[in-house]
Formats: sequence, C-alpha cells, structure tokens
Amino acid sequence: MDEQPRASQTVRTLLQLRELILNGELSPGERVSELGIVERLGVSRTPVRVALVRLEEEGLVDCLPTGGFVVRAFSEADIADAIQLRGVLEGMAAQRAAERRLSRDELRGLRDVVGSLDALVRQRDLTIDDFSDYIRLNDQFHGLLLQLADSPVLKRSMERVLSLPFASPGAFVRVQAELPESREILVIAQEHHRAILDAIENGEGSRADHLAREHSRLARRNLDISVKNQRQLDRVPGASLIRLRSA
Repeated sequence: MDEQPRASQTVRTLLQLRELILNGELSPGERVSELGIVERLGVSRTPVRVALVRLEEEGLVDCLPTGGFVVRAFSEADIADAIQLRGVLEGMAAQRAAERRLSRDELRGLRDVVGSLDALVRQRDLTIDDFSDYIRLNDQFHGLLLQLADSPVLKRSMERVLSLPFASPGAFVRVQAELPESREILVIAQEHHRAILDAIENGEGSRADHLAREHSRLARRNLDISVKNQRQLDRVPGASLIRLRSA
C-alpha cells in the first residue's frame, strides 16, 4: 500500500474512533476491542492500533497494564484543570503576541473579529443562531491569538489540550443560550476580548497574559452552572465522558 493511502486510512480511522467515543457509542470504562473496531469500521488492524495510541496521547483512552485500551471518564476536576491549562497557554500566547510589537496590518484579522463580536453582542435579543455565530467568531479569536504568538511549542501544547472537546473556548458557550444571564456573560466575555486586543496593540505583555487567563475563568463559571443541570451539561461536546460525583 502506498504511503499516502495508508496515512489517509489512519486519519480516517482516528476520526471515526474519536467520534464513537465522543458520541457515547463507546462508554467510559468500556474496553476497546481492537478486533471489534476493525470489524466495525472495516479497516485493517494497523490503523486501529495507531489511532488508539493517538487517542491515548490525547487523553480519551487509557492503556491497560494487561494490554489493550479502555475509554476514559472525566471528572469535574479534570475539566476544570483542562480549562485552567488552556487559560495558562492562552495567557502565554497573548503575552508573546504583545511582546512581538505587531503592526496594525498584522492585527487586522483579530481587530475585525472583535468588531464582528461587538456588533453581535450589541443586539438586543440573541437567538440560537446568534449563539452559533458567536461560537464561530469566538473560536476565530482564540485561533488568531495563538497564531499571532508565532510559537510552534505553544501551538502543539494547545492542540493537545483542545483534543479534549470540553476544554475548547466554545464548549460551554452552548450552555449560556438557556440562561437568564446569558447576555451579561457574553458582554463580559466581549469586554475581555477587546481588552486583550488593546493590550496586544499596546505591547503590554503582562496585562495581556493576565486578561487571557481571567477570560478562561468564564468557562469555569459555565462549568459550575452545567454540573447543576444535566440537560445543560448534555449540550457540552463530549458530555458522555463526564462523570460527576453524584452520578
């Protein structure tokens, strides 16, 4: 088999296996049968083995001492740690971007996203579609922040954290759609976005770092809200992997 088709099959197997886990078709604590996955996905054993090793690196499965893999469960503390770690990395990215003393042209993309978010948040009544647009723009903001840091090490570290779906910047925004204080939370988040941009434009590294870390705490606030309401928690990507103490 040529290298390119083999690589494509491995990537496809990884995506399919990850989807089975995140959709709850493979439950936390369930042993992942290599042969069973081969039969289920209709692929050879090699891409399944490679995919399982990659999923272990991402933290979605654990390797058993006796061999094989088991789907991992995540506690509230695990999620809080992932959110905090994302905040640390984004703080470093914001500081690095500020210290690079970027030009107005280099910051145009980030400024445009912040402007679009401003227009969205200023709307009086926000619909579900508006929240979807917010998530898309919010993801763009955080992606650009990392891009402007221009650090391969930070990029790889962030990719590792974001392999856990509930650690992403938009994971808990979906929860806000049904909350009475949803607009208030979005306004605060947008104030953070604009302040981070301002700190980067003015070369204020320490301030940018602090603001980005503080910004990530909004996700922790939404996590605290989610764990009190199973219906809201179910809206979080990868919710089937979350095991609360009361469960």
